[in-house]
Amino acid sequence: MTTPVETLLGRMRELQDQLEAEFDRRSEAFRYRLENGRIIFDEEARRRHRAFRVRLSDFLRGTRPLVVLSAPVIYSLIIPFALLDLMVTIYQRVCFPIYRIQPVRRADFIRIDRHHLAYLNALQKLNCIYCGYCNGLIGYVQEVAGRTEAYWCPIKHAARIGAQHAHYAQFVDYGDAEGFQDGLAASRERLAPRKTG
Repeated sequence: MTTPVETLLGRMRELQDQLEAEFDRRSEAFRYRLENGRIIFDEEARRRHRAFRVRLSDFLRGTRPLVVLSAPVIYSLIIPFALLDLMVTIYQRVCFPIYRIQPVRRADFIRIDRHHLAYLNALQKLNCIYCGYCNGLIGYVQEVAGRTEAYWCPIKHAARIGAQHAHYAQFVDYGDAEGFQDGLAASRERLAPRKTG
């Protein structure tokens, strides 16, 4: 028997698939495709992109001085982000095999591809690389942490939380003492590496 939560999760997956199909449709409208992980724009799209690029000198002239002065603060975060990346990757490689948790593919979260857009100047491309890395890293870390929480403590909170990872909806309800042990076992089963072949 399908539970209401399973039904809702199924509908969410269907909506996610529809959203991905819409993204694919839009990629056709903007005249690019992916081939073996490479982004390919047709020649007309590349020409149009170059025509829209704002020269770096014009870009900097139009930027408020305080925005420029804040850049070192933003970019200084690369150190803790890189350290976080290293530590979470080590943690996952050491602990996930012990816990029998399917590892998180870092490449599924960190995408560095916007620097290929010809309508961006060099500084905008650098900013896009930085944001793609940092936001992708946060998603990667959230997934590693979510799988860890699903293994050790798959219990919903009593109060609503601001952001939920992908595993949270299947956690055991807060206060469900009877269902906890079975819910814990089911959560760990969902995390196990998939058998192939």
